[in-house]
Parts: sequence; C-alpha cells; structure tokens
Amino acid sequence: MEIVLEKLEAIEDLLKSQKTVLTIDDLTTLSGLSKSTIYKFTCTNKIPHYKRAKHLYFDRVEIENWLKSKRIKTTEELDSEAGNYVTLNSIKS
Repeated sequence: MEIVLEKLEAIEDLLKSQKTVLTIDDLTTLSGLSKSTIYKFTCTNKIPHYKRAKHLYFDRVEIENWLKSKRIKTTEELDSEAGNYVTLNSIKS
C-alpha cells in the first residue's frame, strides 16, 4: 500500500510540474520559499504575481525567470572577465 501512495504522489508532482498558472501552494513546492516569504514578496512587489478575488496566482515562466535572475558568476567566469578587462585596458594605454 505504501508503494502505491508513493507512486500516486509522484504522479501528482509530475502533473503539478506541467501547470503554467501556479497557486501559492504550487509556488512553495516549486521554489522552496515559505508562504510567509511569498506573501511578503507580493506585498512589496518583489515577485511577479497576479491577484484575482483575493487569490494569488503566478505564471510559471515568469517565476522561473525571476528565480534565475540573481545568478552568481563562477570563479572561472570572474577570472575570465578580469583577464579580458586587463587585456583590453592594457591595449588602450
């Protein structure tokens, strides 16, 4: 019986992952953020959202882009940029 429940939960998670319009519960699952954090972000307009009759909705693509918008560069990328900067500025001098 436990295996059946696990499989049903896996199927449910797979179906949720196909949704394009997310509820706050869907967003907590997708992002790992707590509901209180999401509410705080919506009140301060720090997260893209929609409101209809006191319900919050989120567009999956907009949320995925928002989640990926604060990317931290790797040390290799920073080293490469620093090398390019030094090379370009040494040529100008």
